[in-house]
Amino acid sequence: MVSTSGSRTPGTRGPYATGQARRQAIVDEALEVFSRTGFRGGSLREIAKRVGVTPAGLLHHFSDKEELFAEVIHQRDEKVREAAGDPAEHTLLEQARRVVAHNRTSRGLTSLYAIVSAEATDPEHPSHADFAARYRDRAAEAEEILRLGQADGEVRDDLDPALAARLISGVMDGIQLQWLMDDSVDMVALFDEFVRGYLRPPGEPAG
Repeated sequence: MVSTSGSRTPGTRGPYATGQARRQAIVDEALEVFSRTGFRGGSLREIAKRVGVTPAGLLHHFSDKEELFAEVIHQRDEKVREAAGDPAEHTLLEQARRVVAHNRTSRGLTSLYAIVSAEATDPEHPSHADFAARYRDRAAEAEEILRLGQADGEVRDDLDPALAARLISGVMDGIQLQWLMDDSVDMVALFDEFVRGYLRPPGEPAG
């Protein structure tokens, strides 16, 4: 399809589509590099070589490594959000379980998050503030949902929701690390056991 001005509309074949495909190829290769070496160890030169462009060609699509890294993380977040499902249709624990199951199918993204979250403990890391905010915001959202779950009888009423909210992400991060070390680890089974033994009222199923 061509616009009345004679220029191609986004999504059609031509320079725009070629540029978008090249941009996505750069993101895909950057994921592979960052998931292996982290942000600081990731080299734009290596990424460019893997894509088949010069470093200058790569910088035509992304102004610097920080911008490229931000796009990799953004796409990672979108995939996790899709895997979690609609909050209107799934409880917090169901969403968390769906994410754990999804992470088994995307080792590169899981490795990236594990490496970068560790790197980001350094206050000088470009993602330090972002990752700190992620954990705070995720804990605040989980705390509120856990309180609602307690009111509905789906979550043990003797838990401290603020502490339990932090523990959920701590458990998810921890079992992902174990799986990255040994892929025979069943992350979903471990998460189910955590839910059954810690979050659910006695006698309630984990799923």
